[in-house]
Amino acid sequence: MEKRDFNIVAETGIHARPATLLVQTASKFNSDVNLEYKGKSVNLKSIMGVMSLGVGQGADVTITAEGADEADAIAAIEDTMKKEGLAN
Repeated sequence: MEKRDFNIVAETGIHARPATLLVQTASKFNSDVNLEYKGKSVNLKSIMGVMSLGVGQGADVTITAEGADEADAIAAIEDTMKKEGLAN
């Protein structure tokens, strides 16, 4: 299992547009990819799940991936987070 922690720096947090990009990125991989926030874990391939967490600025989130391409999945999600200015 690959695991990475992020601190959300975007003023708007993970709202609709970045959530969609994260879901699209996660969906490219076969691994199970989850987003954890405040003790809740949702499938990062589910836009409704991600939006339901209401992740705001300053939030600490953990992304986990488990499967054959877990390392690639985490790397791609980290790249998307940084490109979109969501996390540093």
